[in-house]
Amino acid sequence: MEGYFKIEWIIELIKEQAPNRVELIDNLLQSGIKGWVRQPYVRFVSASNSDWRYIESIALEHKKEGTIILDVLKDDIVGGIEFVDQIPI
Repeated sequence: MEGYFKIEWIIELIKEQAPNRVELIDNLLQSGIKGWVRQPYVRFVSASNSDWRYIESIALEHKKEGTIILDVLKDDIVGGIEFVDQIPI
């Protein structure tokens, strides 16, 4: 579907570009969010959630979408996904 992005595409990028991040992949597979309308930032965990403990960002490169940043929280949970090329300048 045009304008729609699937979590499987992010998982495939991680498998290709950061294959050692098995827990991150497993957590995304178990996520209730399976797809969304394309937008610059997709929030998986509310910033007001007490479990929001930012650990790192992982940059992935997608042929069509460009740079995608995963905000990784404690226990390899994705807090959000940023599509850098979609951010208005």
